[in-house]
Amino acid sequence: MPEGDTVWRTARELDRALAGAPLVRSDLRVPSLATVDLTGRRVTEVLPRGKHLLTRLEGGLTLHSHLRMDGAWRVYAPGERWRGGPGHQIRAVLATADRTAVGYRLPVLELLRTADESSVVGHLGPDLLGPGWDAEEALRRLLADADRPVGEALLDQRNLAGIGNVYKSELCFLLRISPWLPVRDVPAPERLPALARKLLEANKARAARITTGDPRPDHRVWVYGRAGRPCRRCGTPLRTADQGEAGQERVTYWCPACQPGPAPGRTA
Repeated sequence: MPEGDTVWRTARELDRALAGAPLVRSDLRVPSLATVDLTGRRVTEVLPRGKHLLTRLEGGLTLHSHLRMDGAWRVYAPGERWRGGPGHQIRAVLATADRTAVGYRLPVLELLRTADESSVVGHLGPDLLGPGWDAEEALRRLLADADRPVGEALLDQRNLAGIGNVYKSELCFLLRISPWLPVRDVPAPERLPALARKLLEANKARAARITTGDPRPDHRVWVYGRAGRPCRRCGTPLRTADQGEAGQERVTYWCPACQPGPAPGRTA
């Protein structure tokens, strides 16, 4: 599941593959960009912004993409077989003489002026993996709606950018708080942005996301994806429930013993 660390790695891979060389192929397979040809332009850099990817090109253009739930970019060498999915899932192809970047299942793909990037990322809160990370501003935004359940507040990219469902669940477990606890009742709430950044920084350069400190495949996370299995701390069966406003619910995992406090009415 793409979260801020995944997007950071993707941006780094795309930047290494494309930046500095002219594009020899440009194939954007969405209706709004079907006639756009970027061939001949150089990619100047590829930047992550929260969960957004900004591919900047000479001439003041930016190709904006977002992975959401299952989008992906893959980079291939000349002659290498493309393995990211069937052809009908390809939304973008950008190639230099040495590398080809292929975007699969991209739910967001649009071309805009680089000067207008704020129109797609300007609403975001401080970027957990960005050079301008501001923990105090992130905390201020979290506390601005103090009655909101902390699990929902953490997923709101307007508060701090980069947290997804995995880190939301893991962060609440590590801090021993219920995801349904109002932000105003979180003890020492400054721990929220601090630990969030620590987790993403620790995982941004590795494909296997680890929050427990144990790299073994079945031991990497505390609660996410482990509903019904025993808590690694106390042995209590872990639970899962949908959380969020109607139509925007996301699954949450937690331990009712290690994370006492408010809980939803319907759980598994």
